Amino acid sequence: MLTDNPFLVMALIAALFSSVTSGIVGSYVVVKRIVFIAGSISHSVLGGMGVVLFLKSSCGWSWLHPLYGALVAAIASSLLMGWIHFKAQEREDTVIAALWAAGMAIGVIFVSLTPGYTVELTHFLFGNILWVSTSDLWLLAFLGIGVLLVSVIFHRRFTTLCFDEEQVSLQGFSRKRLYLLLLCLTALSLVLLIQIVGALLVIALLAIPPAIAGMLSHRFHHLIILAVLLSALFSLLGIFAAYQLNWPPGATIAALSSLVYLASFSLRNKQRRIREEKND
Repeated sequence: MLTDNPFLVMALIAALFSSVTSGIVGSYVVVKRIVFIAGSISHSVLGGMGVVLFLKSSCGWSWLHPLYGALVAAIASSLLMGWIHFKAQEREDTVIAALWAAGMAIGVIFVSLTPGYTVELTHFLFGNILWVSTSDLWLLAFLGIGVLLVSVIFHRRFTTLCFDEEQVSLQGFSRKRLYLLLLCLTALSLVLLIQIVGALLVIALLAIPPAIAGMLSHRFHHLIILAVLLSALFSLLGIFAAYQLNWPPGATIAALSSLVYLASFSLRNKQRRIREEKND
């Protein structure tokens, strides 16, 4: 049986851990329409991972894990994005694009300065869930539980923020702090998903399942549940397919998610045209 393979079992557990948090937080991201910001954060983590790999190789700090650098870079980027959202006078999309490029550039520079070929970085860029270790699993579980707890505690406020920011202020809550908390939560979720599909494809697993769920449900809590289930389904099917076909797991999961989204989008548009023709 496939489950007799310990690497595959660890990968499946990691995928289930990540699917719960990505489905919940991804729903907020899609409904709030901050996918572009999430994409910028996901690419800026390359800078943090590049710095950590450089220090690990040059200084002999073997205890450093690339996810530590990714976590610091993601949180810093999310706070900076929040500051830009409320304070910057420049066009927000232009500044976000610049930060996106800056994070990638910093990562490339430090990787080029790192002695030897950094195979470890390749795993985090493109995902290599089949190589998840026990320590990686504990780290993912710790981050996942933290994200889940914050999501549950602040769910009602996040929901209000996604649909009506002014209502948050009327209820006596700080709109800025809540928005920053949501961005930090998104950053943590992205770090979780990096282990699954890699930094370059992570936005697919965060945004696509909630986007498909939004086509199937008009109630937000139903959307979240569907997003979690779809995220888990795509991850599990992608891992099994990659294992059987000897394909990269991260790319397989992202490709499967994208194909299902395109099929769902096409089917919905076709049904809409049929209804319009009947009404005419």
